[in-house]
Amino acid sequence: MMLYPNSPEAAKRLLTFLNASPTPFHAVHNAGVRLESAGFHRLREVDNWANIIKPGGSYYFVRNQAALVAFTLPPQWKHGAGLSIVATHVDSPNLRVRPISKKSKAGYLQVGVETYGGGIWHSWLDRDLSLAGRVIISDSAGNFTSKLVKIERPLLRIPTLAIHLDRNVNDTLKFNQETEFVPILGLIASNLNKSKTESPASEERASSVQKNHHPELLALLAGELSVAPEEIHDFELALYDTQPSVLGGLDNEFVFSPRLDNLFSSFCAVDALSSFASSANVATLEGNVNCIALFNHEEIGSVSMSGAESNLIPSLLSRLSPTPESTAESIARSFLISCDMGHAIHPNYTSKHEENHAPLINGGVIIKTNAKQRYTSDAVSTFMVKQLIQKKGGKVQEYEVRNDMSCGSTVGPHLSTIGMRTVDIGMGMLSMHSIRETGGSHDVQHAIDLFTSFFEGFANLDQKLTA
Repeated sequence: MMLYPNSPEAAKRLLTFLNASPTPFHAVHNAGVRLESAGFHRLREVDNWANIIKPGGSYYFVRNQAALVAFTLPPQWKHGAGLSIVATHVDSPNLRVRPISKKSKAGYLQVGVETYGGGIWHSWLDRDLSLAGRVIISDSAGNFTSKLVKIERPLLRIPTLAIHLDRNVNDTLKFNQETEFVPILGLIASNLNKSKTESPASEERASSVQKNHHPELLALLAGELSVAPEEIHDFELALYDTQPSVLGGLDNEFVFSPRLDNLFSSFCAVDALSSFASSANVATLEGNVNCIALFNHEEIGSVSMSGAESNLIPSLLSRLSPTPESTAESIARSFLISCDMGHAIHPNYTSKHEENHAPLINGGVIIKTNAKQRYTSDAVSTFMVKQLIQKKGGKVQEYEVRNDMSCGSTVGPHLSTIGMRTVDIGMGMLSMHSIRETGGSHDVQHAIDLFTSFFEGFANLDQKLTA
C-alpha cells in the first residue's frame, strides 16, 4: 500500500476504512471495531438498558448488521438531556446478486444482478469486479450464523461491446440494464470437468439455495468461509470494484475511490466520536448526549428497518428519556447534522451550478439549502453550524440548486419530522454515484473538525441563542 508521507493523516485513515468496507455490512462492522477500540460498549436492542447504561459511559448498538448508532453520556447525564446527532448513511449505488442468479449464455457462466440506487451504470463496464456481503451458514450443531465475506480477487466483469460492432458507441452509449448488463463469471468449458458441489438431498429442502446459483460460485464462497457449500443457506452479496481507494493529484489533494457517497461522511463521524470519547474533554462534558447514526438504504428512500425512516432515533430517544415529558424535553434540546456528500463544481460542466453557489473540493464544509425542504437547513441551524466551524478555524461554502434543475435529498428531511432542529451539510466531490468518485483529501479533516466542535461545544452555544 502507498504510504503518502506528506498527506493528511485523516485521509489515510479514510482510505483504510474505504478499502475494508465494500458493503454496508462491512462498514458497520468496521465502525464497531473502531468504537470498541475507543472504549465503547456494545448494547443489544433486545436487552433492558436501564441497568446497563451509566452517566459518563460510551455505547453503541447495531441493527441487522446494516445500521449503527453510537452515543456518549455526559457525566451529569439525566433523563431529558438533548441529543447532538451526526447522521450519515453507509449504502451506495451498486449491483446486488439476485436470489436466483444462475445464468449462462454463449459459453459463459453469468451472474444475475439487480441495480440498487441511482448509479452511473456505464461506469461499471469493463471494471475488475468481485463480491462481498453476508452469508448465512450452519454448523454441525444446527446453529446458524451470518458471516461477512469479501472476495479479494477480480471475479466478475461486464464487458462492453467492441467499437467494431457498435460504430456509434461514442455518440450514444445506451444499453439495456436487464439484458446487456449481466456480469460474466467464467467459461462453461473450463468448468465442465470440475467436481460439482450440488447436493441432491439439500436441493429438496425449502431452505436450500443450491439450485439457485452456479455451484462454482457457491464453492468459492464456501472456500472463503471454510464451510461446505451445503452449509450455505442464504446470502446478500454485492459487486464491488477491486481497484483500491487511493490519494491522487499533483499533491495528493484528491481521494479517488468508490463509495465516497457516503462512507466519507460515515468515517468522519465515527472517527470524530471515537477520538472525542477517548479525550480528556469528555470528562468535563455537560449538556447533550453526543451521538452518531449510520443508516442504511438512503439511496433507495430510507424506508426500512435500518433506514432513516425507521424507529432507530425515536427508539434511542425513548430509551434515554423514557417518559413522554422527558422525551419531549430531549427532542427540544436536540440538534441533528445530516451529513451527505455535496456537488463540487465540475470544470467541464460549470453551467450545472447556480453561479453564486459553486462549492470546491477541499473548500471546507458545504451548507446545503433548499426552499422546498429537500434539505433541512434554515437560518437558525445554519448559524449554529457556522459558529461551530468557526471555532475550529474552518471554512464554509454554500450550495443551492438551480431553479431549472431538480434537487436531491438526504436523511435530514425525515429525521427533522421528529421535531429536532436539523441542518444539511456535505463535503465537495465529483462524479457522485459513479463506481469511482473524487473527493478531497483535506476535506476529511474539515468534516472531523466540525463534528468534534459539535460534540465539544453545541450545548454551550445553544444556551446563548434565543430563537
